Amino acid sequence: MKTVEQAGTAVLGRQRWLRLIPIVFVTYSLAYLDRSNFSIATAGGMSKDLHLTSATSGLIGASFFIGYFLLQVPGVLYADRRSVRDLIFYSVLAWGVLATLQGLLSNVVALIVVRFLLGAVEAAVLPALVVLLARWFTKAERGRANAFLILGNPVTVLWLSAVSGYLVEATSWRGMFIVEGVPALIWAFYFRSQVRDRPADAAWLAPGERDAVEQEITAEQAELAKVTRTDRPLRAAFTSPAVLLLAVQYLLWSIGVYGFVFWLPSIVKAGSSAGIGATGLLSAVPYAFAVVAMLFNSRSSDRLGARRHFVWPWLLGGAVAFYGSYLLGAHRFWWSFVLLIVAAIALYAPYGPFFAMISELLPQGTAGVAVAVINAAGALGGFLGTYLVGWLKNATGSSAAAFLMLAATMAAAAVVLLVVPTKRKERTA
Repeated sequence: MKTVEQAGTAVLGRQRWLRLIPIVFVTYSLAYLDRSNFSIATAGGMSKDLHLTSATSGLIGASFFIGYFLLQVPGVLYADRRSVRDLIFYSVLAWGVLATLQGLLSNVVALIVVRFLLGAVEAAVLPALVVLLARWFTKAERGRANAFLILGNPVTVLWLSAVSGYLVEATSWRGMFIVEGVPALIWAFYFRSQVRDRPADAAWLAPGERDAVEQEITAEQAELAKVTRTDRPLRAAFTSPAVLLLAVQYLLWSIGVYGFVFWLPSIVKAGSSAGIGATGLLSAVPYAFAVVAMLFNSRSSDRLGARRHFVWPWLLGGAVAFYGSYLLGAHRFWWSFVLLIVAAIALYAPYGPFFAMISELLPQGTAGVAVAVINAAGALGGFLGTYLVGWLKNATGSSAAAFLMLAATMAAAAVVLLVVPTKRKERTA
């Protein structure tokens, strides 16, 4: 017998999926592109040309996350109270300019400032898009919707790693920054023309589907409002044990994710002795497997109506993979590379269920702030992961200590998630 949620979803059409999901996916993809291509530039000659040590490169890359941390909550409050659409339009324009500017700079201090500003203008994009999806998709759809959003992360790094390496070979690391920053400037206007903040504002959505999705989401929010106050979303988020624990958990998880993403090209280049083009192709392989795992895991989570049990086992598996890479050492690169593929799968597979879980803990007004708080903690984790891996490599002369650190933080993230309070309905599922 179908649950009430499944029955409600069955009458909803595909218009929302076909119209919104590709736009959301591309928007986050462009954000992740202009955030992450710094790792290819570092491996592709930037460090040599500017005489940067591993620690300095890590500091420049990590400065992004300071700006990203500071603007999370203010940005999502604007999105929640005023307009997701307007916020993302101006954010995309600004990050396009700043991403392009990276290719014109040679001064370390200037690069740190630009990376900081890039983080600041990107800060609210992910939580604002999560807020947007929570307004457009029901609980039974949200795991998959969030997974398609977060797919912008591994899919982008997949093609970024492959294409950017050859783009550096064809032009230079400066040319890569300029070429890859321009599309955001064009996309901002397309996003604004196509996206509306709520189903009620969308003339392209069939009236029947518009009414069905609005009614179902209103009913879900009414149920959440019975147990959670929404008049003070900041207080509700900061006094929620679940939100605070998830913030700690996401910080630990993000150390693993960004330590992996930022330094993978350099690790692959050093271990394989390949050129930057081949290094880019090899660095793309783990993300191809991660995309498949994300789709499978989010679909399974939606079917069972459970979230936590589709997150923590993957994180624990990532800890084991990183520890295995530590044991293998630098002289068995290809065996270690297989474990890095496993680590990428484990890092990315849980994203859809994780962000769906946040949206289902609290009503929309509070959930948006909760996502921002948790994502801000993730920004600190991104700073620590990016900087500490570079610092450890510089201090020890190898990646072994970095792998050990990443294994520890991933294991801790899995343990913390196990103590996050959940609803009885999920425990039963």
